[in-house]
Amino acid sequence: MRATLPKRLVAEGLGTAFLLMAIVGSGIMAERLAGGNVAVALLANAIATGAALVALILTFGPISGAHLNPAVTLALTTKNSLTDSAAYILVQVIGAVAGTVTANLMFNLPPVVPSNHARLGPALWFSEIIATFGLLILIRVCMRTQPRMIALVVGAYITAGYWFTSSTSFANPAVTVARSFSDTFTGIRPADVPLFVLAQLAGAGLAVLLTRWLISERAEVSADAQ
Repeated sequence: MRATLPKRLVAEGLGTAFLLMAIVGSGIMAERLAGGNVAVALLANAIATGAALVALILTFGPISGAHLNPAVTLALTTKNSLTDSAAYILVQVIGAVAGTVTANLMFNLPPVVPSNHARLGPALWFSEIIATFGLLILIRVCMRTQPRMIALVVGAYITAGYWFTSSTSFANPAVTVARSFSDTFTGIRPADVPLFVLAQLAGAGLAVLLTRWLISERAEVSADAQ
């Protein structure tokens, strides 16, 4: 039986909050312990984020689907009403900001400090298109082919994305907005947020278009085999 909307919203908000605690908190810890070695800090941040994603998706997936990402919610609007999707996105953003504030407080920082970390330029925007495009392809295809593996696939992909994209694979509008509230290792200047989000939505849209064809093609092959 599907959980009620209030329960799903709490799961989405709580899950996204803990995701940001993992991203921002591990970024702060990594920066403090790495002794100026950015590669080590990034590795620690990537591993913590990927591990948290696996745990959160496995935990909240059975309740809300564990989207934890407005781009994912928009890409799956056919499975939810527009009202439900809008509510999901709202609690994801609220949860993400709350998670960032919590991470700041856990490390004895002011709850909100706008980031000064500049992240702009065509290479980074293109990276966000690719990062989100890849993430949504994996999610939409795995939902059809091997849904039990989604948590591992997403965690592994984002961990790798920290390294193979120049933007470190934000791939999530709620995460992008929330990271502008922390002037730490994982931050992004508020002024750079809009183009990151636009790039992410563009990547998600392209992934939806491609996977509609891929999934329908697979269905045709299965029908032929029968």
